[in-house]
Amino acid sequence: MAVTRFCKRTYEEDLRLFQSPSARISLFLLLIFLLAFPTFGGRYLCYVLSLCGIAVIGALAINIITGYTGLVSMGHAAFIGIGAYTAAILSSRLGTPFWLCLLAAGVIPAVAGLIVAIPSLRLKGLYIVVTTLAFQFITEHVIYHWESLTAGDKGIQLPHASLFGFIFDSHAKFYYVILLVAIFAGFFTKNLAMTRTGRALIAIRDRDVSAEIIGVKLTKYKIMAFTVSSFMAGLAGALFAFLNNLISPDHFTFALSIQYLAMIIVGGMGTVLGSIIGAFFMTLLPEAIAAASGPLSSAYPLLASRIGAVSTIVYGLIIIFFLILEPEGLFGIWVRIKYYWKQWPFKY
Repeated sequence: MAVTRFCKRTYEEDLRLFQSPSARISLFLLLIFLLAFPTFGGRYLCYVLSLCGIAVIGALAINIITGYTGLVSMGHAAFIGIGAYTAAILSSRLGTPFWLCLLAAGVIPAVAGLIVAIPSLRLKGLYIVVTTLAFQFITEHVIYHWESLTAGDKGIQLPHASLFGFIFDSHAKFYYVILLVAIFAGFFTKNLAMTRTGRALIAIRDRDVSAEIIGVKLTKYKIMAFTVSSFMAGLAGALFAFLNNLISPDHFTFALSIQYLAMIIVGGMGTVLGSIIGAFFMTLLPEAIAAASGPLSSAYPLLASRIGAVSTIVYGLIIIFFLILEPEGLFGIWVRIKYYWKQWPFKY
């Protein structure tokens, strides 16, 4: 009985989003907690959790192109920035409704992703990295120097988002918008992995030559991966812009691309839960370092001017640790813990 309880006897059982009643119950309790969080979390914690939600959307986006398809992108921040500036320009200068800004913030980066994907179809490995890295620096240059459109380093101030006459004029209110989009992104990515398209992307990641031999159209699916990933990244950028009501070029630098790549490495590449865990971990880590910096600076004054460097060192050490000792990330640790308790005390 204990063995058959966790065995999947049909293909439909294997394709279920939630494999057990405990998973459905846990998800329901988590949803209740997230919905009720603004009532007791406070303004600052709502803002931090909103940043986590945006990071989840962005991490799921890069997971599609890197985790599922195996194409390492170093220009993820560029797509996020294009989405953010699209929403900012439309809302602040043209008075475009929020929902239309959100849609345009996904479509414009998707077109940019298509433009990047086409010349990259025959590239792989470091050549893809160089191509996306070049796109990142080109985008940064355009944002800084096309001042008539982006206002350069002055940034663009956005009005509060509004939908059907309701104005999201606080972090607690806009938190629910981010939560809704993050949930949609999570379900979409999870379902994508179970479809024919998702299996084709994974086949390309594992062995593209073999995938092409069995009939997978590499051109079609690589373009699709770039486009979908860029669309979701643009949504994350638009939500970030409306959350802060102000954006500048400093928000979308190469360091942000590294941060999102670190999220899926730490969380676990090619998994939805890993992307979510990694997004939370890498977003909350600077907050934890900032919280600890006050007492450390008081106790050791010489460290006060080096807190920023400490944060960078911690980031690097964490990435190295997971690459060398835990390549499956936090998701792999969670799976081992889960199966240990499922089999305990009979490990055979």
